[in-house]
Amino acid sequence: MSVDPATLLAILMMAAVTYFTRVAGFLLASRLTLKGRAKAAFDAIPPAVLFALIAPTALTHGWPETLAAVAAGLAATRLPLLGVIAVGVATVILLRAIM
Repeated sequence: MSVDPATLLAILMMAAVTYFTRVAGFLLASRLTLKGRAKAAFDAIPPAVLFALIAPTALTHGWPETLAAVAAGLAATRLPLLGVIAVGVATVILLRAIM
């Protein structure tokens, strides 16, 4: 099996750009001092992303998933991200076992 140099170069360049964007995000975020509404907005990003990821499954796969998504959404108002995930997973497992 041979590797095409153009393909290898494209893969390496895409990897470098991906790595750069991730590192740049961390570097820029470390220089920001957020207060008030901006801090609240940034703190709301993880639950919002989680809900955006689970919403398609929750709305297309049945009632256990939909109710688990609601439980996770409610948990996101009070718990950290790991707690929200635990609530969502536990709820869907319990509801699938019941239904």
